[in-house]
Amino acid sequence: MRRSSEDTKTLILAAARERFAADGYERATIRAIAADAKIDPSMVMRYFGNKDKLFAAAADVDLRLPDLAALPRETVGAALVAHFLDRWEEDEGMMILLRTGVTNEAVAERMRMIFAAQLGPLVATLCGDPAQAPSRAGLAASQVLGVALCRYVLRLPPVVAMSREEIVHWLGPTLQRYLTG
Repeated sequence: MRRSSEDTKTLILAAARERFAADGYERATIRAIAADAKIDPSMVMRYFGNKDKLFAAAADVDLRLPDLAALPRETVGAALVAHFLDRWEEDEGMMILLRTGVTNEAVAERMRMIFAAQLGPLVATLCGDPAQAPSRAGLAASQVLGVALCRYVLRLPPVVAMSREEIVHWLGPTLQRYLTG
């Protein structure tokens, strides 16, 4: 049975996400991704051009940030922590970016762009001072990225052992200060 080009691209992206998550950016190869997708490597190149472009497509992450401005102001820090815990646990693309961003400058730049473009405007709305928004967004990102790195990649036992509620309890006030303080 012949697949449509969209089906083939979807199959390649699914295989790429799994391979990048398992092997990291550096060790993942076009050949391995093609083998996982059960297609010829030339098809990967045809649809995506090269490994960098394939990675960018596989790691096209929407943070799906909630409308925190619609929440009671004193709850936005906790809500953002809870949101990011959900995102880290649900989205393989975010895990790919996290794992690879620590060792690959192109991936780190992609992560910076995602957080600046998506978190920055939200923080600007909440803090009321556009000049402070980039610093505040950067500090908020440092917290959510740090907990994700420690909990899901490094698997630090005390952080892994914490319940979702405990993490929200500990990090919520810190993010609250960055967002509204």
